[in-house]
Amino acid sequence: MKKLLSLKEKIEKTITDLKQSYKEKKVIFDKLLKQVAIYDEEIELAELGFYKPHFDFDTSEKYKEEMISGKTAIYSTTEWTVEGSKAKGRTMSNRGIRLTARAFNNECDSATSNVAWNNIERMEQRIIKAFEAINKLNESNHIVIEYDYLESKIKELKLTHEYKEKKHDEKEEQAEIRRQMREEAKLQQEVEKAQKDEDKYQKLLDKAKNEAEKASGEELNKLQETIKALNLYLEEAHAKNERAKSMAQQTKSGHVYVISNIGSFGENVYKIGMTRRLEPLDRVKELGDASVPFIFDVHAMIYSDDAPALENSLHKLFDSQRVNLVNSRKEFFKVTLEEIETQAKKTSDSIEFIKTAEAKDYNESKAIRMQLQNKADIKYELPEEL
Repeated sequence: MKKLLSLKEKIEKTITDLKQSYKEKKVIFDKLLKQVAIYDEEIELAELGFYKPHFDFDTSEKYKEEMISGKTAIYSTTEWTVEGSKAKGRTMSNRGIRLTARAFNNECDSATSNVAWNNIERMEQRIIKAFEAINKLNESNHIVIEYDYLESKIKELKLTHEYKEKKHDEKEEQAEIRRQMREEAKLQQEVEKAQKDEDKYQKLLDKAKNEAEKASGEELNKLQETIKALNLYLEEAHAKNERAKSMAQQTKSGHVYVISNIGSFGENVYKIGMTRRLEPLDRVKELGDASVPFIFDVHAMIYSDDAPALENSLHKLFDSQRVNLVNSRKEFFKVTLEEIETQAKKTSDSIEFIKTAEAKDYNESKAIRMQLQNKADIKYELPEEL
């Protein structure tokens, strides 16, 4: 029994020692990994954090104006004498200063040229590490890179980073402007088509009326039926024409839509967007045709005289519930349909919401997949030999 107790104590001590050893080595490992991560883009354990702009200029051109390096601030703190010559000493110092400048500037240029949205902290640390390492190596030579020069290089890095981000934002803004221009061009086409339809029915009606003045009997009865139908078509075409003209002239009027795509994005994710098209469902169909495996379900299509304001108010209310918290142009929100309905109905009680997402293609695909899986799970047994 004593032997067992002694063995147990020995095992417990070994476990305690191993845990302590692991804890100490883990601290060293994490520290080394963090240092290596500064130079290795593949390691994702380096702290990225959220980058807050330091300059926040309006346009990318403003960043370009600011991206000018300061004068080199690298110097020797000692006046050397080589073979009794101060001139030779200055030559040696200047050579050391040039080598130091080349080494530091190369490291800074490499970091600046490779800066991206996800590595700004790494690149800044690389510059700081280079500054510290080169200054340490130059202690015996008495050559120093000034701290102000380090700050100017970090400023250049941040300016480059924000310049790239601003260029990306401007590209997306241009894409949005082009989309709006396409919608406006489509509205103009719809105005022209509506006008042609109205003119066509007006001509057919005028022709039918002229023929009715000369007709009688059965032929007159048929023409009167035709005139009645053409009057209805003309009224409809005229109303459509007036609406198209109104929407083309008043660019603020349009539809705010609430749509979902369970198969693509999951439950309780809704896109709140806006379209100025005369046929707003065309925009939803277009979204369903582009880069998503399933079509969207429409939960609400809200007409408004100021659609951008309505859309913007809903976006602001659910801003913290955006799926993409970085790019505000991505209009998807992790929110319940009831929340959207409550806020939307503050503008009009007559708004109708469709609560159920049909998700036809998605549900049918899921059913087919289950059938295929069930078939695969069936095991066939061979009959026993007689």
